[in-house]
Order: sequence, then C-alpha cells, then structure tokens
Amino acid sequence: MPQLAHPPIRDAWKVWARIAALSFGGPAGQIAVMHRILVEEKRWIDEDRFLHALNFCMLLPGPEAQQLATYVGWLMHGVRGALIAGILFILPGVVAITALSVIYVTLGDVGIVAGMFFGLKAAVLAIVVQAVIRLAGKTLKGPVPRVIAAAAFVALFALGAPFPLVIGLAAIAGWLGAQFGLAAFTVAPISDASTLPAQDASAARRAAIWALVLWMAPVLALVIFAPHSVFADIATFFSRLAVLSFGGAYAVLAWVGQEAVGHYGWLQPTQMLDGLGMAETTPGPLIMVLQFVGFMAAMGADWAHPLVAAILGGLLATWVTFAPCFAFIFIGAPFMEGMRRSTRLSAALRAVTAAVVGVILNLAVWFAIHLIWRQTMTWQMGPLQADLPVMSSLDPVAAILTLTTLVIALWLRIGMATLLGGAALAGIALQMAGLT
Repeated sequence: MPQLAHPPIRDAWKVWARIAALSFGGPAGQIAVMHRILVEEKRWIDEDRFLHALNFCMLLPGPEAQQLATYVGWLMHGVRGALIAGILFILPGVVAITALSVIYVTLGDVGIVAGMFFGLKAAVLAIVVQAVIRLAGKTLKGPVPRVIAAAAFVALFALGAPFPLVIGLAAIAGWLGAQFGLAAFTVAPISDASTLPAQDASAARRAAIWALVLWMAPVLALVIFAPHSVFADIATFFSRLAVLSFGGAYAVLAWVGQEAVGHYGWLQPTQMLDGLGMAETTPGPLIMVLQFVGFMAAMGADWAHPLVAAILGGLLATWVTFAPCFAFIFIGAPFMEGMRRSTRLSAALRAVTAAVVGVILNLAVWFAIHLIWRQTMTWQMGPLQADLPVMSSLDPVAAILTLTTLVIALWLRIGMATLLGGAALAGIALQMAGLT
C-alpha cells in the first residue's frame, strides 16, 4: 500500500489528539491504536520504521507507548512534532485522573462512569487481540521468530522473567545471529523508502537539555527550599522511578505500592487498587496511576485546601514522571535513526520485534484473565508459575460482552471509534441494569 505524502503539522495535531482520546488499555492497546491509525489508516510511517521506533522504546525506562508517540512525532515534524505527540498522548489521562481523583475523595463512587469503562475494557481487549494477530502475521515469518515470540511469552507469563531481560536477550540473539551469519538472522537494514524528512540531531540535543532542566528544576527547588515537605518526597521518589522504571508499568507498580503504602503511608492498599483501576480505564499510559498516588499523598499538606494541594501533588508526580521521557527520546532517537543501515542492529531489532509479539500476547492474556474472571489462583510446577483464572469465578456478563466485541472487531471490521463507543454504551446500559 503506497504511503501518503508527508502530513502538514495541522493534520498531526488532529491525528495525535484522536490517538490520545483512544489510548485505552495499557501499552498493548495504545501501541495497537497507533499502529492502526499511523501505519494502516494514514500510512504516515511504514511498518519497518514503526517497529524500529517501537523496539527502541521497549528498551528505555518509562512508558513505552508515550515514548513511541514522541519518537514518531519527532520523525514526522522534529522537536515540535515530538512535543505535540508526547504531550497530547498524556493530556486526556491527566484530565481524567484529576477529575476521577476529585470524585473519588469527595463522593467515593464514580457511578455510571464505571459502566462506561467496563464496556471500554472489552473493546480494548478486542483491539489488543487484533493487534497480536496482525503483528504476528507480518513479523513471525519462519520458525526462529516464532520460537523467540513463544519463548518471550513463556518467560513473562510462566517464569516471571524481568521484562528488560526478555527484550535484552532477544536483541542479543538477533545481533549474534547476524554476526555469525545465521540465515534466520540475515535481514536487510531498515528501509529508507519513506517520505519522512531527515530531522536535525542538534535540535534534538538542545531539546534534550531543556527537558532535563525542566525536569530537575522543580525537584531541586523543593529539595532546597522545602526539604521536609510531602512535595519534596513526591518529586524525589517519582524522579527515581522515572529513571529506574524498566519492565513496564506492572513491574513498577509493585515498587510503588510497597513504598507509597508501606514506607510513606500516603494511601491504603485498597486505595492503591482503586487508583490502578482508574488508570486502567482512562486514556493514557497505565503509569498515570502515579498521578493518583501523588494526589493522595499531597492531601495531607497543611498549607492549602486539601483538594488544591492534592491536585498540585498529582500534577507534580506526573511532571517528574514524563519530563525525563522526552529527554530519553531526544537523546536516543537521532542515534537510532543513524543506525538504521546496520545489518546487525536490524537483526537485533527484528528479534526484539518477535519478542514483542510474545510480550503483547502476554498482556492480552493477563488482561483477559482479569477482565473475564473475578478471581485468580497461582499455579506452580517446578520453575513454572502463573496466575490462572478460577473457572468458577467466571463473570458471564464480561465474557459475553468481550466475546461480542471480539467478533465484531475481527469479522465486521468496523471503525475503532464506533467499536469503542458501542462498547462504552453497552457498559453503561449493563451498569444501569445492575448487571456489572
């Protein structure tokens, strides 16, 4: 399918706003949305360049979907495009989490909103399954990529392997395979058959410096002028998370829960789960749950109205979480673009692409288990251990809604907005009928 002409910046605003509004379902769903809109619908970027960018972002700390949006925005329109894509990607989530957090502490019940999100979960699962099928069909050609994908899935689902280890081993396997001339790893370098313009690496470096300054300025100011305040604790704690958050959101949340609940006492375990539920069912990265944690932490500040302090605490947590992501992309993207002609790098990234299929499949299975069943149990056999559903805890309403949206997505091929909107309305109807 031929690629369209390079899009003007005004069109990029509209498309990234659309992607942001549809970015439900964690990284798997968000990557699926971006792939469908940017590669399949708009054809603004080809498959190779999209996967090249995705593979790089999978190796970075932080939310890979937001960084992927920033990278692709930079490819299309330089620093300005990266800022548009990256900021718009998280903006709906910031607004939604702020609103739901206020509702949570004032009313304690999101009511009909919960029904809407219940329906959206089913649609997101269908989109993720659709993405796995499409990506597998395009990338798992031959036995070796299939073995890598299967190994990645088993390592994550049944061995509890750290996400960076899985991706790193896949990259090493591809690199060494190309180094020794194995046929399965002999791939052509990433194609230059693209209408994307070359971007200014020096401008990216300047932007990286600004991102680092804007990230560290409030942190240093709080540490120096208010060292014993909850805001200084929020700034330093979430800044550490920003640079150490390898392994995806779920790996990070275990650390967040332990520190925020056990060490700092900012919130209760049940409140942490409620915040995770908000983040899972609102647009934007799952790591947006950190905004809720910062919100609850700052409720105890005594210098302002609790809600004002809480909102500021949530926004501070979000700022120090995402500002470094822009710096990572501005530093690394020009380097990765310059390495596209390396056959060994291409082989390594192709191996990572195969592993990503297993990663997304693992997320889809995890999502399905927790959506369709109310309870899980731990199954173990030797080194293998996995959370499996308790079959008697099947939620028939969730199962029927999920199956319906999956059939519609795979066979009727309706538009994404229609699928999400219909599922949201179905969820609201089920909520009003008392069935959810």
